[in-house]
Amino acid sequence: MDKKRPDIDPETALTDSDESPEIETPIELAQDTAQEEEPAAEAVATGVTAIQHFAKLAPSTPGVYRMLSARGEVLYVGKAKNIAKRVAAYTRGTGHANRIARMIAATTAMEFVSTATETEALLLEANLIKRFAPRFNVLLRDDKSFPYILITRDQAAPQIVKHRGARNRAGDYYGPFAAAGAVNRTLTALERAFLLRSCSDAFYQSRTRPCLLYQIKRCSAPCTGEISLPDYNELVEEAREFLSGKSSAVKDMLAAEMEKSSAALDFERAAALRDRLEALSTIQSHQGVHPRSTDAADIFACHQEGGITCIEVFFIRNFQNWGDRAYYPRADRSLDASEVLDSFLPQFYESRTAPRSVLLSHDIEDRELLAEALSTRADHKVEVTVPQRGEKRELVEHALLNARAALGRRLAESSSQNRLLKALAETFHLPRPPRRIEVYDNSHIQGANAVGVMIVAGPEGFAKNQYRKFNIKSEDIARGDDTGMMREVLRRRFARLKQESPRAPDADVGAESPWPDLVILDGGQGQLTAALETLAAAGVDEVPVIAVAKGLDRDVGRETFHQRSREPFRLPPRDPVLYFVERLRDEAHRFAVGSHRTRRKKDIASAGLQEIPGVGPSRKRALLRHFGTLSAVERAAVSDLEKVPGINAATARAIYDFFHANG
Repeated sequence: MDKKRPDIDPETALTDSDESPEIETPIELAQDTAQEEEPAAEAVATGVTAIQHFAKLAPSTPGVYRMLSARGEVLYVGKAKNIAKRVAAYTRGTGHANRIARMIAATTAMEFVSTATETEALLLEANLIKRFAPRFNVLLRDDKSFPYILITRDQAAPQIVKHRGARNRAGDYYGPFAAAGAVNRTLTALERAFLLRSCSDAFYQSRTRPCLLYQIKRCSAPCTGEISLPDYNELVEEAREFLSGKSSAVKDMLAAEMEKSSAALDFERAAALRDRLEALSTIQSHQGVHPRSTDAADIFACHQEGGITCIEVFFIRNFQNWGDRAYYPRADRSLDASEVLDSFLPQFYESRTAPRSVLLSHDIEDRELLAEALSTRADHKVEVTVPQRGEKRELVEHALLNARAALGRRLAESSSQNRLLKALAETFHLPRPPRRIEVYDNSHIQGANAVGVMIVAGPEGFAKNQYRKFNIKSEDIARGDDTGMMREVLRRRFARLKQESPRAPDADVGAESPWPDLVILDGGQGQLTAALETLAAAGVDEVPVIAVAKGLDRDVGRETFHQRSREPFRLPPRDPVLYFVERLRDEAHRFAVGSHRTRRKKDIASAGLQEIPGVGPSRKRALLRHFGTLSAVERAAVSDLEKVPGINAATARAIYDFFHANG
């Protein structure tokens, strides 16, 4: 603990999983399988024998094949124009790349699915890869949906909102945008430029006077008749034209109107039009790239360095750039950029519709097949090309520059993350730097709506797709018994883990294993003792456990650490490992409180506002009539609540405290 550790910036080292890099060292790198030792010849021969048996059963048709391990784990999913011929290629005993040889050695069984065409096989392959996440496939790990801007068509006064998910609402969708931040910035500018409402229907219908957005000139207030519906719908059409690519025409029209108003000495209207023009300029200034002749395209640029692959994706719609996103697919180091891109694209479009043009930085083997598959799914012709000159090549080169820069940042972050994990192992006497850290916490209000949570972190930062929450179910736990709640959470977690992924007590934890190298608890000696007893009862004794007790007066930086067979100890106030563990604990607390509030909200929605002390059916109706929705009541300040008929100061404070308790 008193050894000198390297200087590390813990604030930048731990990143979210959808933005984090791969790590350089073999024990921490999920995709660094190429550096593993070559499998023994006997193991390969055993795998070849198993494949030869199943090759006799393989159909001579297009389709998909799966290679399975002895435990039934899907090792690899592949497609083929002729499954039998493709499988036969694996039966050679020698001449395979190290990755293929290891895959063959681990194979004990195979499964086949025939399809009518090779195009169907390509689409099915992408679906199965995303479903099973096979160890030897290239994996698209970040598959969050993209946000869009929606201008509705099912209301008298259309609404402009951010939208994710299925397009099941009548209206016009514009995007995709690469990130929620880009949508939020654009929405704010669009509200300033076109004064469209963004409020919910319930809020809109309950207004008796304009809201704050009208006062700050981000809405024209059709709710209270400050603008007539015909005039409001003219603004809506202007917004649609702007988002459809006719931005120059809209700006020219506004500029002409501004000059006309100025000439007529209507300076107030001229100033309003000037502000709208500035808002439109703000939108375009954030775009960075201004395509002149490319109407709609997705641009994919692939860059590799240090065994890591970065794929930068740009979205061009209606001659406007709606942002970019960097992906770091899990892929074997032996695969080149073309091979990674070839596997990445079908997964990317598995649940998305492609525009008419897809531009690539590298040519891929299945380019024509992919174009056919995307055209079938999109109901319009999709061209997949590798441009060599002109504006499209310039767009690809720009995306490549971004890919190189993004990968450089990831490599720097990964180096810092590596040093932190090594320092963590040194501080807490772990056998090796942890690849999977699980942090547990719980949240409740005097035992009500109790929720326990688990967050996961490792070399790639926070793995949010592996977070778990546990609704506390046991009736034997006393209200507010944090230790009892922790026992239940750990018992359920490790019982399921042993059932789904059994392993020998001395087995090495692989890079993709769901078993943790380290468990961290929010609590003191009591939580540690309860955790060790619970794990021992479950037959799990080898997982290191640390409990982090808050300092006196809950001072950050004065935490006390409790660990098996060690006296409680503290770390120096400026120790990077201390900051690192604090970030882990704080993330668990954030997730626990958020999960608790979500559960509490559901209970309130089902039981009604009258669950709040002092609020009965009459006051509930008054609150909903005034604010429109339950979420608006929750966001309201005490002073706003007091304005509701029948709500006095004490009741307003009770309502506010109910929704804003820390948990």
